Amino acid sequence: MKTRYSYGGDEHIFVEMDEEMSLDAFFKSLAMSNAIKDADIDGVREICPANASFQVRYDPDVIAPEDMLAKLKEMEEKAINAEKRLQTRIIEVPVFYQDPWTHECVMRFRERHQDPSGTDLDYAARINGYDSVGAFIEAHHSAPWFVSMVGFVSGLPFLYQLVGRDKQIEVPKYLKPRTDTPKQTVGYGGCFSCVYSVRGAGGYQMFGITPMTIFDADQKVSYLKDFMVFFKPGDIVKWKPIDRAEYDRILKAVENGTYKPRIAEVTFDLEDFNADMDGTNAKLMEALNDV
Repeated sequence: MKTRYSYGGDEHIFVEMDEEMSLDAFFKSLAMSNAIKDADIDGVREICPANASFQVRYDPDVIAPEDMLAKLKEMEEKAINAEKRLQTRIIEVPVFYQDPWTHECVMRFRERHQDPSGTDLDYAARINGYDSVGAFIEAHHSAPWFVSMVGFVSGLPFLYQLVGRDKQIEVPKYLKPRTDTPKQTVGYGGCFSCVYSVRGAGGYQMFGITPMTIFDADQKVSYLKDFMVFFKPGDIVKWKPIDRAEYDRILKAVENGTYKPRIAEVTFDLEDFNADMDGTNAKLMEALNDV
């Protein structure tokens, strides 16, 4: 893993841990960005974390670019030896797979897709070697996911599946982006799943939809009154498949202010996970049973 530093104009430095996504790269990026924050470097104005990288905005009138770069490289040495453990939370997110709303959108934009003859789920199941859409959906929700960044649009989480590389689901984005995607669509692009926090353009494959609001600029949703964005990097997500009746029930509860997401406090240790992925995942998901 070789870190790459790049200047972005006069006020930014981009720091990339690796060319490919991994939890090791994420944890190193997290440790570096936290170290920079804790160092309270004079002139640093903003730190923007991403999946396996981050960007620092600084004031060149306060700290020279070469001095800023030197400070960042000092932080890298600290990050290498940092503990790869997080006190975080696991969240159950209900998903209505093969719902009518994303299906309508899927069929409306077939000419922009790699395989216009089927659905996004048909295509994803086939290219990942699954015998059926049902088996693919089970693979999507059976293991937990790690929120590696939040952004692109307000509140949108990128999620990385907590399985070995040989079990990772990979699906390319649409050939041409759509001009429409239903709000709260559960999508997939590359090795990342996501939840579209707002309605709008998009290029990720569409698998289903969640009734659980994850972004509320007006902060009227009961569980978003303290902060308008639900997810944060380091969260762990367990998808829960639901049917139309359960979708309608949860949606109504969200609207009337009675819905409470199932959340449990957990510890995620990267070394423990790499040593025993299935065992670690089982412990994480067991925590939700006590909620």
